[in-house]
Amino acid sequence: MNEVGTLLSGFTTLMVTMDPPGMVPIFLALTVGMTRGQRRRVAVRGALISFCLLVAFALIGDRILGALGISMSAFRIAGGILLFWIGCEMIFEKRQERKEKTTETAITKDNIAHLAAFPLAMPLIAGPGAISATILLGSKMETVLDKLALVFVILVASLVVLGAMLTAGLIDRFLGETGRNILTRILGMMLTALAVQFVIDGMQTAFNLTAAAT
Repeated sequence: MNEVGTLLSGFTTLMVTMDPPGMVPIFLALTVGMTRGQRRRVAVRGALISFCLLVAFALIGDRILGALGISMSAFRIAGGILLFWIGCEMIFEKRQERKEKTTETAITKDNIAHLAAFPLAMPLIAGPGAISATILLGSKMETVLDKLALVFVILVASLVVLGAMLTAGLIDRFLGETGRNILTRILGMMLTALAVQFVIDGMQTAFNLTAAAT
């Protein structure tokens, strides 16, 4: 049951950090002038690349940290602070503005054939927040079945983002600017709460407070 709760929390965190509603106007701006088929190829390739990146970090991210001498407690605290900052950006409409600037820079500097890898897959979909979340989640999954369940969660989250990009035009017309702003703020509040929980978990482990907390 605890693993199910962790996976649900992880899915929520991924949904917030990957931000499917926020990706809709970004994707439309990024693929302006493309045909429907070209947009579909960019969306599929971007979702696939981001999925592979997140799975890699989820499965071996803790080993990378161990090789660098970074404890999971320290990473939980640092990751929680990062996610909290991203949540605040979403609440105060700073993240969307930063993503749009990243998109404008990429359009002028990168060939359109590489847009799926940069900036779509990284850093727009698999950004620092999503990568931090997957490493944190992966550290809690100890058995092979748990790891497979986490890969499935990442797959579902990636498919949701892919679906948002494939139906970007319809979603943009349905939500409108007001709907996107409201949804982004709600997701930002959820992310800040989850981020605080990451920090609490990290401090409990670092200072051996788990027993006292329970």
